Amino acid sequence: MAVATSVAAEAADRRRGVPVWVLPVVWTVGLGLWGISRQGSVWRDEAATWQVARRSSAEICRMLENVDVVHGCYYLLMHVLFECFGAGTTTLRLPSVLATAVAAGCVAVIGQRLAGVWAGSAAGLAFGMLPAVQFYLQEGRPYALVAAGAGISTLLLVTVLQRRVHGLRWVAYGGTVVVMGLLNWLSLMILAAHLATLLWCRARREVWVRWTVASGVAVVCVLPLIVFSRSQAAQVSWIPPLTWHMLIGPAVLLVIGGVGALLDRPRPRRLSVAAVGLPLLAVPQLGLVTASLLQPLFLDRYVLYSLLGLALLIGVAVGAAVRAVGRRNVGASKWVLPVGVAVAMAALLPQSLAKRSPVSRVDDVMAIASDVRRTKETGDAVLFLPSARRDAKSVSPDAFAGLRDIALLESPAKSGTLKGVEASPEHIRAAMLRQKRILLMADAPAVARPVTAERDRMKAAVLKAHFRVVSDDQVRGRRLTVYERR
Repeated sequence: MAVATSVAAEAADRRRGVPVWVLPVVWTVGLGLWGISRQGSVWRDEAATWQVARRSSAEICRMLENVDVVHGCYYLLMHVLFECFGAGTTTLRLPSVLATAVAAGCVAVIGQRLAGVWAGSAAGLAFGMLPAVQFYLQEGRPYALVAAGAGISTLLLVTVLQRRVHGLRWVAYGGTVVVMGLLNWLSLMILAAHLATLLWCRARREVWVRWTVASGVAVVCVLPLIVFSRSQAAQVSWIPPLTWHMLIGPAVLLVIGGVGALLDRPRPRRLSVAAVGLPLLAVPQLGLVTASLLQPLFLDRYVLYSLLGLALLIGVAVGAAVRAVGRRNVGASKWVLPVGVAVAMAALLPQSLAKRSPVSRVDDVMAIASDVRRTKETGDAVLFLPSARRDAKSVSPDAFAGLRDIALLESPAKSGTLKGVEASPEHIRAAMLRQKRILLMADAPAVARPVTAERDRMKAAVLKAHFRVVSDDQVRGRRLTVYERR
């Protein structure tokens, strides 16, 4: 009787026209706006977005020929936003906030259609609270936008599996997958997840034909980007080889997902949360692990969208709890979701606060730029070790005004690179020996990598042999050392 009452209540909610996606969207936007500036900090990955977005379209296109072509569409989007709304941490991160909210709304609708209002609401609310999602929710990078595309494409797939629809839905599906692939071509693994769902549900022949065409066209559209980006594979050479401890996180996620799938009582040929959520969670994770055996690529952000599947399965678990409580006390069942959200937020609060702190990232280019502004004197020179640390100058050029970048031969924008082109080691050495004071921008020891480039070894050797340290400050992963000639 209680279960029937609960089902009737869900049906009544639908009749009242209360969209299940509204609360998750508002909730996720609220989580995203909470501390969005991170005290004005910007770390090195976001600094790449910042400096590229401030270049002209022609300069961006020229850069993509040399580096970061995989993020080309995202950079062009951010260029437009920076032009329209100005450069700032809100403009940098708000697209990710809104994209995550879209993903949460899609999860909620999928959950509602497959398991009811309670499951849909819980899935949508849970997605924004997942620790990894909270990290990239406020990140000026494309991973949240890919998650939004995954949510939209999965919702479209569920729609065509539930009812016969016209071809425009398939056009939208294929177009969404193309956009995902252009933002990050590793997101095409979602097609394998959707393939698993189609096999599970034994989809109609009509669906198979149209899905094959839509997914095939999407892959063909993204294929030139995949092929061209392989020439820039050195960009990811810093990613460490796959180790067993890296697999702990995916293993935990898959166990949690498996429990959620069991609560959904999956059956073959039935479209269910398990049929959609489990492949969406498992296939991209396992696909990235497999790819990393061939070339190290294992970074959780590349498959952030797989957490949509985890959120769906969490929603099923909450829906099952609502039904279980409803069998004993119908009135108490409506408190299961609010209490669960409150408990989860309380448990995650320390982590949520930490992720909104500047120290949650490797470094902060804004903080060290402020130190440069305070420390520099007329006639000073500046060096960057490695040259990638020139990102602080690219993001905050005013802080470096008056400093002579004595190693730089061609600026990042002019050279079509992220870090510029430096002169030969001999030229840099001669320029260093003509200076009285040099400001050295480097990584803090805790996050610094071994110096391997000949230019960087030469910089360190000349400073050690011919200069003495006047001051040495470290702030949020960056190090600013002032040297004077002996």
